[in-house]
Amino acid sequence: MKEWFEASWTSIIAILLTALGIYLAIILFTRIAGKRSFSKMSSFDFAMTVAVGSIIASTILSKSVSLTQGIVGLGAVYILQISAAFLRRWSWARKAIDNSPLLLMDKQTILYENLKKARVTEGDLRSKLREANVLDLSQVRAVVFETTGDISVLHTSQENQELEDWLTKDVMR
Repeated sequence: MKEWFEASWTSIIAILLTALGIYLAIILFTRIAGKRSFSKMSSFDFAMTVAVGSIIASTILSKSVSLTQGIVGLGAVYILQISAAFLRRWSWARKAIDNSPLLLMDKQTILYENLKKARVTEGDLRSKLREANVLDLSQVRAVVFETTGDISVLHTSQENQELEDWLTKDVMR
């Protein structure tokens, strides 16, 4: 238990220098790859964020991973991210890489089969409706389970206001 609170000055300096090096590498790679690197737009983007976090932690805290190995690992993950972004230009790759958004409510109608597919409970749905300040189900035009796992509530207080088809173009029904 005593070892938990011990560290040599050499190891502390190594951690600080490694943290600085990996931090600078992330800034450089993110400037090259763009802000999309840390977005939550698809499951691939989420995987990128988790991978980068894991590489940072293991590079900074593990004696078995050198700064050079960490930077090479980061570079590889960023190259995969850039490649996936490039491949998304084709529909076959986009279908393989990205999740599809799923309609949970169509106007006032709750789509129970889609709730099951998304593993969303009615309680989760009600919570999101409250979060969106929906006061009456007649205000709801659509509720979408997004590719990121977020739930979007499209609503209005104007009774005759219809939802533009473009907004739900790629949403699975």
